[in-house]
Amino acid sequence: MNVGITGHQKLDDPQAWLWVAEVLRDELLKIPQPLLGVTSLAIGADQLLAALVLELGGSVHAILPYRDIERSFSNEDLKMFQKLVSQATVEILSTPGTDEDAYLAAGKRVVDLSEVVLAVWNGLPAKGKGGTADVVSYARKEGRPVVVINPVRRTISPAPKLS
Repeated sequence: MNVGITGHQKLDDPQAWLWVAEVLRDELLKIPQPLLGVTSLAIGADQLLAALVLELGGSVHAILPYRDIERSFSNEDLKMFQKLVSQATVEILSTPGTDEDAYLAAGKRVVDLSEVVLAVWNGLPAKGKGGTADVVSYARKEGRPVVVINPVRRTISPAPKLS
């Protein structure tokens, strides 16, 4: 099953990532195999999902917002991106406009290719165009099941049952 991800890149409480990883793993184990993780491979939630899908024997389809996405990573974060992208099938978008336009297009593409979307999201509005809130809104509008994993409140809002 194709599982998409949208979510925060950084959390105010870095320790919350341990909880997020546990929840993501649990959610992935509920999803029918084989798994295909659909992700933009941004730092944080996207890369965490990709790593877990690979660990569980699945595969990754990376939707890169623009060709030179590497420029958006710090030297430290670039290494993990390169490791994960080397293990993925890659689709590169060419969206006219700003980087934020490209991020929104990539988020929508992730949703379009996914049967369920996992959202690591605090429930607040997006800080910029193409943020988690925008992608969750699009997924819901498109009728995709969305599991919201709130790393601040440590709550999980399950998606409706898949038939």
